[in-house]
Amino acid sequence: MSKDEKNSSGRRINSSFKVAIIGGGYAGLAAAMELSNKGATVQVFETAPILGGRARRITHQNIDLDNGAHILLGAYQETLRLMDMAGVPENALLRLPLRFVVKDRLTLAAAPLPSPMHLLTGLMRASGLTLRERTAAVYFMSALQRAKFRLPTDTTVTAMLNTYGQTGALAKYLWEPLCVAALNTLPGQASAQIFLNVLRDGLAGQKQHSDLLLPRFDLSRLFPETAATYVKARGGDVKPLSPVQGIELKKDGFVLALKDRTEEADAVILAVGPHQAVRLLAPLPEMSDALSLIEAFSYEPICTVYLQYDEDIALSAPMLGLADGLIQWLFDRQSLCGQHGLLAAVISASGAHRELDNESLATEASEEIARHFPHLKKPLWNKVIVEKFGTFTCTPNLRRPEQQTPIKHFYLAGDYTAGEYPATLESAVRSGVKCANLLMAEAN
Repeated sequence: MSKDEKNSSGRRINSSFKVAIIGGGYAGLAAAMELSNKGATVQVFETAPILGGRARRITHQNIDLDNGAHILLGAYQETLRLMDMAGVPENALLRLPLRFVVKDRLTLAAAPLPSPMHLLTGLMRASGLTLRERTAAVYFMSALQRAKFRLPTDTTVTAMLNTYGQTGALAKYLWEPLCVAALNTLPGQASAQIFLNVLRDGLAGQKQHSDLLLPRFDLSRLFPETAATYVKARGGDVKPLSPVQGIELKKDGFVLALKDRTEEADAVILAVGPHQAVRLLAPLPEMSDALSLIEAFSYEPICTVYLQYDEDIALSAPMLGLADGLIQWLFDRQSLCGQHGLLAAVISASGAHRELDNESLATEASEEIARHFPHLKKPLWNKVIVEKFGTFTCTPNLRRPEQQTPIKHFYLAGDYTAGEYPATLESAVRSGVKCANLLMAEAN
């Protein structure tokens, strides 16, 4: 049985059933793949010239960069399934056993043991922590295991860490950086329950689920462009530079208004960012509840500073944490993507850095890197990319709109919709798959 035959079991949709997907990011293309594989005729409308949404390729100095650095975990099963289904080559991701390094502060490496001993032993062996802190970390993870990673009441990550005695270096150099990396929200604001969901699947699940998967391709090539090829091969269409300006309900479907034409569809999946969805949802009175939830969101930026050096990069790992400065993570694009002398410095969530203009931010970043790596002198050039609406602020008990809506055959997809995860690639993909499954159940 072929791979497609295995994935096409169950419900199928008649090819005369036309589905319009608004948004060519990870959520929209995940939905498009699932529906194309089940026989639907799919059209994807994307505003930008490049697919990927908030995880896409940009080009600067004739070099392919990303609008932000993203990593995957071995626990991201839906993303990995669809990447495999689309034919993304295995070398697109560098798979590394869990190794968490904050330079000169902490090193945690999973032990070559079955789960959960791989993590618990790694915690007991972690450098940069006192014996008391290492023991407290093991107690913390063991207590969470017994509680099935569920809190009786959601609270902030900071409050939860204090309750479990996760303070000092343990909090500052392990749990807090993990929180910001996963939720793009500062620990004092971040949802402890959502953070625990990530720890449950990423650290306390099967051993391979804690593996770090670092992209070796740009983010558009990594999945969206390959997914688009998959959809087109099954009779669908993917249309960049095709912004949808309005959605009109009619008796048996929908009419989409584009700049120079209209398109009809039997079903619509709205797979744009939440701040972009507001404009399209506002004229639809049936969507007022979802619109109210979205309008209550606040947002966290993601800043990526690319620094091009003329020296070879000699970092100890492709991804390295930095402490006590602006930069949280440093990615070695030379070892990952073969881009000689290029570093990507990532600054997540809000902070004092947002008061700096791009040139000042790049200067601060290069000076910080020089303090850690004296052999890296002044960069030849820099490129600062700021996604102001990088993610929603993932606060305790935050209400997020469901994928199913009151309008028949109209769905919401995106990393902001209801789910157990924060705004991640996996969350986006899961939402797209869920929309496809809901539509298949309703259309049959």
